[in-house]
Amino acid sequence: MKTKAKVGIGILSIALALTLALTLAVSAATGTIAPDELRGLVDTQTDKTQVTSPFIQVANQVRDSVVGVNNYQSINVAGTGSGVVISKYGHVLTNYHVVNGASQLTITYGTKEAEATLVASDQGLDIAILLVSGIDLPAVTLGDSDQVQVGEWAIVVGNPLGQEFDRTVTVGVVSAFNRAIDNRTVDKYGRRSIVTNQMIQMDAAITSGNSGGGLFNILGQLQGIPSIKYDSSAMFGGPSIDNIGMSLPINAAKPLIKEALEKYDGNNVSQANIVDQQTGERSSMQPADPNKPRMGVTITTLAPSYPLVLDGTLPQGAYITEVEAGSPAETAGLKAGDIIVEVDSAIVKDSQELVDKLSAHKAGDKVEVKFFRAQGLDDILQGNKNVDTLGEGTYQTVSVDLKVLSNTL
Repeated sequence: MKTKAKVGIGILSIALALTLALTLAVSAATGTIAPDELRGLVDTQTDKTQVTSPFIQVANQVRDSVVGVNNYQSINVAGTGSGVVISKYGHVLTNYHVVNGASQLTITYGTKEAEATLVASDQGLDIAILLVSGIDLPAVTLGDSDQVQVGEWAIVVGNPLGQEFDRTVTVGVVSAFNRAIDNRTVDKYGRRSIVTNQMIQMDAAITSGNSGGGLFNILGQLQGIPSIKYDSSAMFGGPSIDNIGMSLPINAAKPLIKEALEKYDGNNVSQANIVDQQTGERSSMQPADPNKPRMGVTITTLAPSYPLVLDGTLPQGAYITEVEAGSPAETAGLKAGDIIVEVDSAIVKDSQELVDKLSAHKAGDKVEVKFFRAQGLDDILQGNKNVDTLGEGTYQTVSVDLKVLSNTL
């Protein structure tokens, strides 16, 4: 019993001691804080030169090279994505699905918006190259995506959700490479095809608007183009998905990049029309071309709803209904029934696009024209024969010397 009494007294003593200590602590916190102490608590500073990270270095190196890409259809913006400046001449790399179907393309950077021209594309690879001459933005360095390693840092820069979050930097790791991804689509002229691309898998956060931006390594080299994000909501009740994104390796895009650079001619490129979105100031305007070069064809547009276009049998393009005798088109071998799908590697989806592209040339210019030809097509489209008589179609390319003609293209 005495032992228990002593223990009880000991516990009471500890409780009293704690109470006394708490009272003293409260007493010490009463009153005011001296000005010197207050300044020491609040007026703090950070020396950012001592905060180091490879991500800071890469972000500072490449962020100014990333732009927004705006896809205008009719009078509204149909969609936005990202792009990366890859040459000092104004070439911008992006995804094909970012620019597909545009009636007008622009890029945005900071408060400025500049007109862009599509100069090369590959729908199967889902890549496109724009040209925006006169933009004062640095170009990134291309990497070698064949050397990508699983586990290395994956630094993504893009415009998720559009210009409001422009040049956002997210970081993850390369999760895998050589992921075979089937892309069920049509070819770049409207014919159906299935393309399998080998992609880089990463877990850096990407979202709508990041498409066409940049996947960089810690050296600041462009290693890929973020193109696909796997999303649980898109799986219709399937498994939960987190942080699975796919980038097209930069090496897959290099042949198209080389093609775009090889055909660049600074003597025939006009400065982009650049508008400051805040002030409305325009830095330059596209000059009007007084020449009216023509091929010597009469054209029309096959509506996308036309059955043979809708089912992918025929490509979209400018359908030739008549070729003028003695014209550059006849000399080059074009015929009624041909469907023009490209001019100088730029896709033509309708008759107006062909008019616009030819209007950018001078008389005497030589243009490369790619077209689709199938035996009996003209008779079918004129209603003289049924679809069963259509022969197998092929794409062909001819060179046309443009001249000033009176009434036709």
